[in-house]
Amino acid sequence: MENRQWGKPIFIILFFFPLGIYAQDTLKLSRIQSENIFLKENLSLIAERLEIPQAEAMVMQAKLWPNPYLEISEVNLWATPAQLSVFGDDLQGFKGGNFGKNRQIGVSVDQLILTAGKRKKLMALEQVTVDKAEQYFQDLLRNLKLEFRRQLTHLQFLQLKREIYKNQLPPIKQLTAAFQRQVEQGHVSRGEYVRLKALELEIAKNLNELNEGINAAQKELKTLMHLPSTTVLEITPDGYTKDTHQFQTLVLSNLISLASDQHPEIQISRLHKDYHNRLYDYERAQRVPDLTFQANYDRGGNFMYNFVGFGLSLDLPVFNRIQGRIRKAQSEIDQREILHNQIQSAVENEIVLAYQNLRNAIGFLQQIEPDYEATLEELLGAYTKSFEKRELSLLEYLDFFEAYLENREIILEAAREVNEKAEDLNYAIGQDLIN
Repeated sequence: MENRQWGKPIFIILFFFPLGIYAQDTLKLSRIQSENIFLKENLSLIAERLEIPQAEAMVMQAKLWPNPYLEISEVNLWATPAQLSVFGDDLQGFKGGNFGKNRQIGVSVDQLILTAGKRKKLMALEQVTVDKAEQYFQDLLRNLKLEFRRQLTHLQFLQLKREIYKNQLPPIKQLTAAFQRQVEQGHVSRGEYVRLKALELEIAKNLNELNEGINAAQKELKTLMHLPSTTVLEITPDGYTKDTHQFQTLVLSNLISLASDQHPEIQISRLHKDYHNRLYDYERAQRVPDLTFQANYDRGGNFMYNFVGFGLSLDLPVFNRIQGRIRKAQSEIDQREILHNQIQSAVENEIVLAYQNLRNAIGFLQQIEPDYEATLEELLGAYTKSFEKRELSLLEYLDFFEAYLENREIILEAAREVNEKAEDLNYAIGQDLIN
């Protein structure tokens, strides 16, 4: 009896406990709101942004002078009577005391002086690295934006397509149920009922596949936006269909000119050229020897008990004048010039292709009449009523229903194509020219 009393509460706990584990919150956002979260929370962008202060730190490091070099040597730990008898006199301690008595010591301080403006040239070299880090960040942002916006459009497309099927499933179910009753009463053939039931199952199957696609798209977007994994993300339809009038003012030659000044890949290529030019200057400066100034103090090791001297040292560029490194730097300049021309040409061709594809997508979308969707809905309602009154055959109704679904999907795909091609053109130009 006691087991039965305990069993029911345990069953209730086990039944409701998983609901707490798998509870999900629905987050409904517009495209603009989603992108704001993406720009703020994307982990790849956060990590890449940290490359900029790291590069700036290297510029700060290049500004610093080399540290002086201190050497303490010739320190004797003891002095025997035989050693002291050579000069016949004891070495006095510091300030006449016992500290340091009969103790020899040598102290040397060396300071490296960079010549030929090497420090400034190195700073200029590191500054290019800062500029490159900023452009690499812009290029990563450009690539992630394209991926993110494509996923937004894909999720919107799947959501809108799911709405079409969800709206059509209830009336088809009603028709199927009505035909089932008619079959039982012997008024219609079982074949017609089976055909309608097959259509119902096909719509349900498509809905299931669309839900799977939506889940996959949500997963990608949640990763890009750094949202909790249990969040159900829903994107509003706003912005799915673009206003094509803004594309009428686009001039291809202006787009190419704009990309030449703003495109991240071209900017990075220019910075590579600048970097190798500055590296060449830096390598040429290495031919001039650096100077090392020396200051020495020698106690008890010279003809003067306290000797202070100064010196200067430098390399003699007799055998190694870094000819190979200078030649390599010059070759890299020539190489970067060729690669820059290649990148420039590739970007221009990419812009032309994206521009042409966008014009084609717009042309197809404009062939669809603005009220065509409403016309399809009206016709479907009329066909459904006629079919219910048996004024249409099952085959005629199914043919139109299939045409209805295909045309609704064509309209969605046409809007998606314009959206994606517009983002491709933004990507090719290197900035958000089209909203």
